[in-house]
Amino acid sequence: MLKMKRCFEGVGLRCFLQDGSMTSTPTQKNLLVFDFDETIVNENSDESILQAAPGKQLPESVRQTFREGFYNEYMQGVLKYMGDQGVKMADFKAVYEKIPLSPGMRDLFQFLSKQQDHFEIILISDANMFGIECALRAAGAYSLFRKIFSNPSSFDKRGYLTLGPYHSHNCSRCPANMCKHKILTEYLAERAREKARFERVFYVGDGANDFCPSTALTSSDVAFPRKNYPMHQLILEVEKNQPGTYQATVVAWDSAIEVCCYLQDVLKRKC
Repeated sequence: MLKMKRCFEGVGLRCFLQDGSMTSTPTQKNLLVFDFDETIVNENSDESILQAAPGKQLPESVRQTFREGFYNEYMQGVLKYMGDQGVKMADFKAVYEKIPLSPGMRDLFQFLSKQQDHFEIILISDANMFGIECALRAAGAYSLFRKIFSNPSSFDKRGYLTLGPYHSHNCSRCPANMCKHKILTEYLAERAREKARFERVFYVGDGANDFCPSTALTSSDVAFPRKNYPMHQLILEVEKNQPGTYQATVVAWDSAIEVCCYLQDVLKRKC
C-alpha cells in the first residue's frame, strides 16, 4: 500500500493537479475501456437494487427462473417482479446513486479528468443504461465517457423499469444479449473510419465477460483485471495452458490507484 501511495503522490500527482504540465497534447490518444459492475462500482448493481425490493430479497419462484447464459432475460423478470411490488423510478435511482465506487476509483477518475487529451474513454457493461447513468452522475464522472454501451432500459407507462438485450451475436463464450468483444472491435472499426487512431488500448474489468474482449487486445495493449476475480483467473488459466496466446500485458489490481499509477507512468515515458 505504501508503494502505491508513493506512486500516486510522487510522479503522478502533477499529472492531474497541473493541467497539461506533463506533456504536450499527443497526436494519438489511448482508448481506455471500463466495465461497470465490480469494476467502477464495488458491487453488482443487479444485486444492489434488491435493497429496494420487499424484504430486500427475491422469492424463490423468481430466483429459479435463472438460466446460464440468459441473465438479461432473468433480470427482465426480476424487474417485473419489483414493479409489481410497487418499486418506482425514485427507489431505483436512490439505490444506484448510493452504490460505492471500487477502491481508488475516485482517484483514477480525478486523474482522468485532467488528462482528457490523452485518453478516449468508453464503458461496456452488461448492466443497464439507467443504472449506470445514475451512478456515474452521482460520482461526478459521467462526462468522462465518450460512449456507454449497455442494455437498454426505460420506465414504461406503469412506472416499471424495463430491460432489453443490447444485441445479438454468435459468440459461444458470452451471454446471449451481449458480446463485449464484438462491441469493442466494432467501436475500433468505427473510430478508424472516422480517422481516429489509438496508440494503445487499455481495458479495465473484472468478470468472465471481460475476458472475451480482452482477447482482442494486441501486444502493445494492457489488460487490467481485478485481482483474483473471474477475468484475472481466466487470463491466468490461458497463460498457463496456452503460453503466448494471450497477447496483452496484464496488470492486476486491488485498487484503481494501481491502474492510475500505470497510466501515469505511460504518460511520463512520453515526456
